[in-house]
Amino acid sequence: QVQLVESGGGLVQAGGSLRLSCSTSGRTFSRYAMGWFRQAPGKEREFVASISWSGGNTYYADSVKGRFTISRDNAKNTLYLQMNSLEPEDTAVYYCAAPHSTYSYLSRDPQTNKYWGQGTQVTVSS
Repeated sequence: QVQLVESGGGLVQAGGSLRLSCSTSGRTFSRYAMGWFRQAPGKEREFVASISWSGGNTYYADSVKGRFTISRDNAKNTLYLQMNSLEPEDTAVYYCAAPHSTYSYLSRDPQTNKYWGQGTQVTVSS
């Protein structure tokens, strides 16, 4: 069982930065690929970024490439999302996620991932 808890959301002006964290329980964090998704009001949940279990590979949605950076600290069982040059369109609830199995890739389809945090609100004002 993997429990995920996000933090770090808040209100920021356009052009500003935030860093989200996702803390996990258990001893298996380092065996899971991890990722971030977001859901804006009235929209479907969408993929933002993912990272392999070792941290050696990262993937981004085109809309955040060059502005957001995903990283992980396996010693601290924590996943991060550094968000720079924020835009009002980035306003959403941000969720961290993990797939069903260890050593498998995180799917960009939110329906196929098993573990989710409760989400943290990010609001970007113009």
